Amino acid sequence: MNPLTHFDAQGQAHMVDVAAKAATHRRAVASGRIEMQPATLALIEAGNAKKGDVLGIARIAGIQAAKKTSDLIPLCHPLALTRVAIEFEAAGARQPGATGIFCTATVETVGPTGVEMEALTAVQVALLTIYDMCKAVDRGMSIHDVRVREKHGGKSGSYVAG
Repeated sequence: MNPLTHFDAQGQAHMVDVAAKAATHRRAVASGRIEMQPATLALIEAGNAKKGDVLGIARIAGIQAAKKTSDLIPLCHPLALTRVAIEFEAAGARQPGATGIFCTATVETVGPTGVEMEALTAVQVALLTIYDMCKAVDRGMSIHDVRVREKHGGKSGSYVAG
């Protein structure tokens, strides 16, 4: 059996058939960070960005992105999400001397397939929204370390990144 499930026996891309899989509670957590100049972070934290509440808008963008993942990733199944939570934390709280923002997305559903792609998409779009809202003052921002931190549910069980 081919370990890449999105390819059939002839090597053609296809959407995985999940009809026979049990509907279970699925949860995924993804995270990433955006690095920026200290002045940009101060602007965000003070709420003085020209375009408004940067983190509030980025949170909504991340939630919307999770809901639209199957429209963006061709072979993803459309899912009825039961929860999408986006959290932000100043990078200095995790890494002394770091300047930027960590984003964590938690996505849940009850269904036959997991929500890792939805969590990853939520993080990426939330961080891209921060970039978009602050690029007028800091074009050198960079996005890093977007990855799945946890995955729970389904036949394969749990995964927690080391």
